[in-house]
Amino acid sequence: MLDAKIRPLIDGPLNRVGVALAERGIAAHEVTLFGLFMGLLAAALLAAGLPGALALVPLALGRLADGLDGAVARATEVTDFGGFLDILCDFAFYAAVPLAFALRDDANGAAAAFLLAAFYINGASFLGFAIMAQKRGLETKAQGIKSLYYSAGLLEGTETIAFFVVLCLWPDAFGPLAVIFAILCLFTTVARAALARRVFG
Repeated sequence: MLDAKIRPLIDGPLNRVGVALAERGIAAHEVTLFGLFMGLLAAALLAAGLPGALALVPLALGRLADGLDGAVARATEVTDFGGFLDILCDFAFYAAVPLAFALRDDANGAAAAFLLAAFYINGASFLGFAIMAQKRGLETKAQGIKSLYYSAGLLEGTETIAFFVVLCLWPDAFGPLAVIFAILCLFTTVARAALARRVFG
């Protein structure tokens, strides 16, 4: 919901840093993999039972890298594999955080499973919509220049990262927060399915 509003504010600075990284010979896929490493490190810190605030730095660095990889690619060469790797690493990170809370405390198991199921279903709707949109030649730049069609929703990247930050600050509240977020994810899925019915029906 917020991604389209934030993109105009961050695209300029990201693109400038992306050009600088590209000039130093740093490849877009290296930035993508660094972002994944930082995200998994944040998840590992959470899983280990350490104070959630310690995970904020690697989480922030990982999400910064997730924004920069596209900027580096645009400054050098945009490839289909780069887009594939980017979305794969995003989904791996999104899955790692609920898993980390399940490992952190057995009491989080049911809520983490519900959240992972919601992520899985919502991810399927997102990718399915992107495939059908590509098949029909549809394009959008509302969330910036992307390798695949990004359909808007109630919960997007901005809201998910904000949710993860809240979890890091209040890890003991994971259970109820995860259930609420999972329900909102499923609402996003239903809304996207309704949109798909209108667009592709």
